Amino acid sequence: MDIGRPMKIFIVEDDELQSTLLRDRMIRDIPHHVHIFKTGEDCLKHMDKSPDVIIMDYNLNKEVKDAASGIQILEIIKKSNPDVHVIMMSSQERYSIALQSIQKGAEQYIIKDAEAFDKICKMVTEL
Repeated sequence: MDIGRPMKIFIVEDDELQSTLLRDRMIRDIPHHVHIFKTGEDCLKHMDKSPDVIIMDYNLNKEVKDAASGIQILEIIKKSNPDVHVIMMSSQERYSIALQSIQKGAEQYIIKDAEAFDKICKMVTEL
């Protein structure tokens, strides 16, 4: 991707504070076009907007019965849009979850910690 050009970025995160903070960080240096979705299903409905990057929470809507998880949404996205870059993020530190995300097509797996947003922004500019 062309570094420095605004990208279309989808943030799929059910925590409103996390998604807002990440969006604000993403548009601070380069005016990316960022769309926030609280559910994976909402994200899927907008895939016709052709995002360059999707940043998705692994544990989407864990309290909502029958809601798709981040890993399920990742699989759907990669089947229909194999070229879209997906960065999975989570507070889960288990190796097996990171490995599963990568095997299902995530570009990277980022643990939500104090440096997570900086890591994600750096990755996006390197795509």
